Amino acid sequence: YGTYTAYNGFVTFPTLLEGSEDYRTIEIHTMYGRYAKNKGMALFPRKIDGKYVMSGRLDGENLYVLESDNPRFWDEGKLAHSPQYWWEMVIIGNCGSPIETDEGWLLLTHGVGPMRQYCIGAALLDLDDPSRLIGRTREPLIVPIGVERIGYVPNVAYTCGAMLHNDVVVIPYAMSDMVTTFATAPLSPLVELLKKG
Repeated sequence: YGTYTAYNGFVTFPTLLEGSEDYRTIEIHTMYGRYAKNKGMALFPRKIDGKYVMSGRLDGENLYVLESDNPRFWDEGKLAHSPQYWWEMVIIGNCGSPIETDEGWLLLTHGVGPMRQYCIGAALLDLDDPSRLIGRTREPLIVPIGVERIGYVPNVAYTCGAMLHNDVVVIPYAMSDMVTTFATAPLSPLVELLKKG
């Protein structure tokens, strides 16, 4: 399974990609349910207590954790985090699916703050109950600076996900919708920082 936000020029549609068991075909389905709305719905990479779990920004401002028995239908969920720090005072959202670590789910987040600046931060969520926040960054990890602030959509650093490679978090991110670059962070110090937050 995978998710993306379809857009027809007027309306966004939370969309599910579903691969066949032989990996030869992919079906595309619009997701349904009272919590299948807005942008940024990102599946957790495995079921938790037998349910599919999703991070989503239903109201355009806060992050929710959703649960479902059916990955196409989302009707259960609860508020997980609201904007709290200066760099996310307008919006907080996820940056793709979380990464499972021994200490919890590492979820990259984006925040929109003053001057419509998009920054990237992180949160650590409980492995068994991802609506329980262990900690999050008080300051952003990635902030657009210098030439990163200039482009088609100015003042934006944004990612759609990251990966863990040899205990290093690799974060591809776009700079003002013009170019893409990479940032890296060692996993252990990042997790320790989040546990203090």
